[in-house]
Amino acid sequence: MQEFVARQLAIASRDEAERELARIGADPGGIARMADKMLSRCIRLQHLQCRQANIIKQEMLSLGGDAAVARGTVACSIEQTDCILIGTDKQLHNLGHRLACQPFGLAQIGSCLLALLDGRHALREWKTARCSLPLDRPLIMGILNVTPDSFSDGGLHHDCDDAVDHALQMIDEGADIIDIGGESTRPGATAVPADLELARVMPVIKKLVRLRDRIVISIDTWKSDVAEAALDAGAGIINDISGLTFDSAMAGVASRSRAGLVVMHTRGRPESMQQNTRYEDTLEAVAEGLRHSCTLALEAGVMRESIAIDPGIGFGKDAAGNIELLRRLRELTSPGFPLLIGTSRKSFIGKILGREPDQRLFGTAATVALAVWNGAAILRVHDVRAMRDAALTAHAVMTGTGTDGPVT
Repeated sequence: MQEFVARQLAIASRDEAERELARIGADPGGIARMADKMLSRCIRLQHLQCRQANIIKQEMLSLGGDAAVARGTVACSIEQTDCILIGTDKQLHNLGHRLACQPFGLAQIGSCLLALLDGRHALREWKTARCSLPLDRPLIMGILNVTPDSFSDGGLHHDCDDAVDHALQMIDEGADIIDIGGESTRPGATAVPADLELARVMPVIKKLVRLRDRIVISIDTWKSDVAEAALDAGAGIINDISGLTFDSAMAGVASRSRAGLVVMHTRGRPESMQQNTRYEDTLEAVAEGLRHSCTLALEAGVMRESIAIDPGIGFGKDAAGNIELLRRLRELTSPGFPLLIGTSRKSFIGKILGREPDQRLFGTAATVALAVWNGAAILRVHDVRAMRDAALTAHAVMTGTGTDGPVT
């Protein structure tokens, strides 16, 4: 009796689809036609007019896919609706092309859909004030807190010489960027004056720049005065936990300096951000906050190629919210900005494992690997060597590269 075997395929890219088709001996012409049919997606379109949504739904159904809209859309009894497109890449591409010649603003929606599907917005390098960083592999940002009260390493590198030695060690271990902060932003922390923050970070930046002329330094601050002084001294990146919302002058500093800019999502300042961690839709709240920050940056003249986004794991979110963000991280990659993730030693890992910050190495490594798999381009970490290994291994598995030797 003939034995039949069924095996589910996990196809994550067009290249994988083409390889599987080639393995069964499919005709090259058929491979070209069928590869996009093997990839399916759900794409959410927001704030559509009912007439737009009704046309999109009918077009999608005619292509063999589907589209979910709010009740009342067909009768136009509601003002607007979101729409979830459900289909293969081929169906979604065909929809984008069909919408391109439609009225009622549908051509713009079609162009946006095609840009998303084709990855046209994705950046290939991150431009900073002093260099451009390729994004062909995950970048490692080493954390250097020159504070007495950070949640994990407060007081360890408060002395300038100790801080510089630790930065050089992280560079030797493979850090691409050193992120220097002079103010703790742990939950419950209170702000420090700009002059104290400057007194902590400036000697470290100046000494590092003297010792390593090609070092890439990020200043972790929400204060424009601190950022400007750090950039003048040799930093090339601003890492703003407020996403440009705490200090209205920060966007101008980033624009004038041509600095790399990380905008992060948070809700509330560190001293109060954990008092309200409930969201109706965590992903949408974070995505909307990041869109607002990116708009502030772009309107101020910051180059698109200089912006990276950070969903703010641990900032105004509870453990369940942090886990959801990490699990659904890829949804935040749609605008094409490099995605920075900072999970290192954070409390949600402690809640999962029941461990103190200095015992969360392996839990952090798991989150780093998952973040890379889900689209993270930059990892902000304490333990550089271990997390670089985790990130590069995950990247190699994801892309099928790096098996002929070390990934550089």
